[in-house]
Amino acid sequence: MSAAKEEAGWDAVQIARNDHVAIALRDLSGSVRVRRGDEVASVTLLGPIPLGHKFALADLPAGSEIYKYGAPIGQLTQPVATGAHVHVHNLVSQRARQSAAPKE
Repeated sequence: MSAAKEEAGWDAVQIARNDHVAIALRDLSGSVRVRRGDEVASVTLLGPIPLGHKFALADLPAGSEIYKYGAPIGQLTQPVATGAHVHVHNLVSQRARQSAAPKE
């Protein structure tokens, strides 16, 4: 791969500046390049991330409200380290919280 092509490519994308996660554009592992606005940052993944799944862009404590697409999508049930998979094993979705709320 040429240097110019390497500089232009990325493996994942952060959709909005306030998002806590990036979205994998293919099955990923190891060190990956993340498009964050006009920049491309490097993140080392802590395990494999399937296409379309999300991973943390920073260390996040349990209870953190997680943003994706610039909007809250749920709350962490446990601490998550940078590069870790963020999914149903460590995130309660906003939709699940709304459907579990008592009906008026």
